[in-house]
Amino acid sequence: MTRLLADAPYNAESFGRRAVVDEEHLLLMQIALLPGQEVPLHKANSNVHLIVLQGEVQVILDGVSSRVGSGDMLPVAYGTPMRIRNDGAGNTTFLVVKTPHPRVMEG
Repeated sequence: MTRLLADAPYNAESFGRRAVVDEEHLLLMQIALLPGQEVPLHKANSNVHLIVLQGEVQVILDGVSSRVGSGDMLPVAYGTPMRIRNDGAGNTTFLVVKTPHPRVMEG
């Protein structure tokens, strides 16, 4: 069993992350952001779905900003430039569903 909220990988130094599922065709990551933390600008290395478990984040996809909150899911197409920031006062954790696994996309 994995406890997604109770064991969220918060890290005071940088955004927290852990692989929850790492299988041949699926990578499921959990990201945890303290207030002010962000996932820096990068390109989606697979087809991605962001699912916010707790809190709210600002997601910038290819220059377009959206607010995504608890219970929301946001699809992100392969190769899309993205940045995710917790600009609120509370902690935020979300899942990143990547399918197929980035290893398949790179191979």
